[in-house]
Parts: sequence; C-alpha cells; structure tokens
Amino acid sequence: SRRAAQSNRVPHAPQFQVFRRRWFVLSVLCLLNCSNAMLWLSFAPVADQTAQYLRVSVDQVNWLSIVYMVVAIPVSFMTTWMLDTWGLRVSLVLGSWLNMVGGILRYISILKPVPAVMWGFPVLMFGQTLCALAQPLVIFSPTKLAALWFPVHQRATANMLASMANPVGLLCANILSPLIVESTNNLPLMLGIYAVPAAVACLLATLGIQRSVPPSPPSASAETSTSEPFFQGMKLLLRNRPYMILLLCFGGGTGAFTAFSTLLEQILCVKGYTDDFAGLCGALFIFCGVLGAAIVGLCVDRTKQFTEATKVNMSLSALALTAFAVVSQMQDQRVAVATVCSLLGFFGFAVYPIAMELSVECSYPVGEASSSGLIFVSGQVQSIIYTMVLQALTQELADSPFSTCEALSWRVPVLVMAGLCSLGSCCFLLLFRTDYRRLRAEGTNEQGPQYGLLTA
Repeated sequence: SRRAAQSNRVPHAPQFQVFRRRWFVLSVLCLLNCSNAMLWLSFAPVADQTAQYLRVSVDQVNWLSIVYMVVAIPVSFMTTWMLDTWGLRVSLVLGSWLNMVGGILRYISILKPVPAVMWGFPVLMFGQTLCALAQPLVIFSPTKLAALWFPVHQRATANMLASMANPVGLLCANILSPLIVESTNNLPLMLGIYAVPAAVACLLATLGIQRSVPPSPPSASAETSTSEPFFQGMKLLLRNRPYMILLLCFGGGTGAFTAFSTLLEQILCVKGYTDDFAGLCGALFIFCGVLGAAIVGLCVDRTKQFTEATKVNMSLSALALTAFAVVSQMQDQRVAVATVCSLLGFFGFAVYPIAMELSVECSYPVGEASSSGLIFVSGQVQSIIYTMVLQALTQELADSPFSTCEALSWRVPVLVMAGLCSLGSCCFLLLFRTDYRRLRAEGTNEQGPQYGLLTA
C-alpha cells in the first residue's frame, strides 16, 4: 500500500525545466539597462561644465535628465501593452536600437566637423529623447523576464540583478563623467565612450535573443500564464487597494531618489564641495545600494517576506534622507555626507526589486509588465514634480563665499524632500496589507516541484 501511495504521488509532481540560456538573456538585459542609465545621468555630475560647453543654462542641462521622466509617462502605457502582447524579445530589440541610435546622435551633435545645422543642444536633446523612449522597454522587462525564464527560487534574484543594472549604470556615470570632463573640451569624449556599451547591447540583443519565452516553462505561473487583457488588467489594478497604496508610496520614494540623484551635485556645490566629491557620493550611494539589493534579494528569495523587507527598508531610507537633509547643509563634513549617502543607497535601492516583485504578487494574474509599469509611471510623474518643485523652492544667496557654483539655498528643498519621503514611508508602514496571490496560486499547483537543467 505504501508503494501504491508513492506511485500515486510521484506522477503529480510537476517537472519544470530551466535553460542555461536564461543567464544570457539576463546578461543582455543587464547590459542594456546599465547602458541606458549611463546615458540618462551622464550630464548630472558635470552640469556646470556641460552648461558652459553648450552655452546653455544649468536648468536646460537638467532637462537632459528630466526628459527621461517626461517621455516615460505617455510611452509607458504602450510599452506595457507591447510587453504583454508582443513579448519580451520584440521589446528588448526595439529598446536596444532606440538606445544605440540615441547614444550615437548625442555624440554626433557636438562634433565640430559636422555641418553647423547639426550642432548644439537641440540635436543632443533629440538623441537623449530617443534614449528616453528606450527606458520603459528596458525598465519593465525584469519582472517579465524573471517570471517567464526563472524558477520560483530564483525570481527575486533575477529581478534584482536586472533591476540593479540600472543603478550600476548610474554609478558608472557618477564616476566616469567627472573623471573624463576635466575640462569642457572633453565632453565629446565622454559622449563617445557612453555610446559604446549601447552599441554592444544592441548587437547582442538583435543577434542573441531568438525567443521571448523558453521552450518549456520554469514554474506553474509561467506554465499557466493567462494574464488579463491590458485594459481589463488596468481596471483590476486601479481597484486593488494594496496595489494602489504601493503605487503611491513607493512611487513617491522613487521620485525622491530620482530628484536626489539629479540634484546632488547642485546641492553640495553650494557648501563648497567639489564635483569630484559629489561624484564620489553618488558612486557610494549607488554601490552601497547594489550591495544592499543583493543581500535583500537573496534573503527574500529564501524567505518570501516581500512586505516585511519593503517596509523595513523604506523606513530606514526615510531616516537616511532626513539625515542627508541636515548634513548636506554643513560645510567641511565630507565623512558625514559620504556616510549618509552610502546608508541612503544601501536601504533605498534594496527596496526597488523587492517592491516590483511585491507588485506582481499583490496583483496576480494581471500581467507583470502592467503591474510594474504602472508603478514606474507613478515614480516618473512624482520624479518630475519633485525635481521641478525642489528647484522652484531654492532661493538666491546674497553671500556664499564657499560656493563653487550658482549660489542657491537648498535648505528648504532638502527638508521638503525628506518630509515627503517620510510621509510616504509612514503611510505604507501603517496601511499596506496584502496576500501573495502568485505564490498562493503556485502553491495549489506545485507539490514538490522538480527542475531539470537543459543547456539549450
């Protein structure tokens, strides 16, 4: 009877297969995400030099970063539909081509041998806009890739790796831009260097990614992937209370972090900190963030405590941003400023991949691109609002002997930024409750899943 019982149980254990090619697809997405982020923030660490070289204002240079947020809002809805309808491959290939062409145009726009009609800021902005069009195609892909190509115990890790490639690109931009642009004459060199990874990613995506899904599914949710139609899925998301709380609170945190990254150099230079030091703080912010995301991602893959991890890290991020609002207004406090930036990155970036997985868990069976895409749109809208409001709240200083740039007071803007982030964290901590719908659905379908590794 025991043997009969075993024979009855074994056939019901699902046999899922994973393919080594999933790591190649993940690597291409990581390179593409990293390249797109480098193109996004390449001007922010050297805003003053860029303004001098192009003979424009610093506010115009800020629009080279803000355009990513502006473009992403209308394009994101089309992108979510494209990912859920046409699949991962079409989205990645299209995104890689937009990214490459935009990077090349940026370089061409400031080459002096080019005819005068091609010079200057307008063509540079057009190239930056093409790169901005690629961003939603890249940003929305990690949750879709993790769900379709990776088994249950690797999804959070895959999402973390693909998502954290973006801050790695920001890290490269914060380090390389000040190093390359030692004088305004080296701005073309910087743009040429940043175009190379975009071209490599385009080549690998076009020739190397042959299909959107593996030959066989890696999990029960991938096997029975029947996500809701786009418009029906949007209706379900807007009626989902836990999802809407996540959308507003996490989107606010994303807006605060984007504004922080964009305005960091301008905040610090008023107190006498150099561009090199601002680049170092930005690098520490992102490096520690990637480290924190790796640690939290691996832990959550084992424990599945998405809500707890998100709440803890959002709360600690708000505390770190409050500390930054204080120390950034002090002079000759390099150790304190660098330490606070490191802590802010460690706790803040760890939230992103976990929150994206949490958005899928609380909204299943809505498509992964739709659930993560709408949160991204919320973050972009709030990023634009934060950046423009914070700049509007600055006041000119009558006397600022330590300033190495335009003398503006950032005391009120950074306090407002910290206050809004703290408010969002408190609301999320108190109001967010959810069931893990995808894990529950897989739990009913998977009784001891088994995985086979194929080399294809």
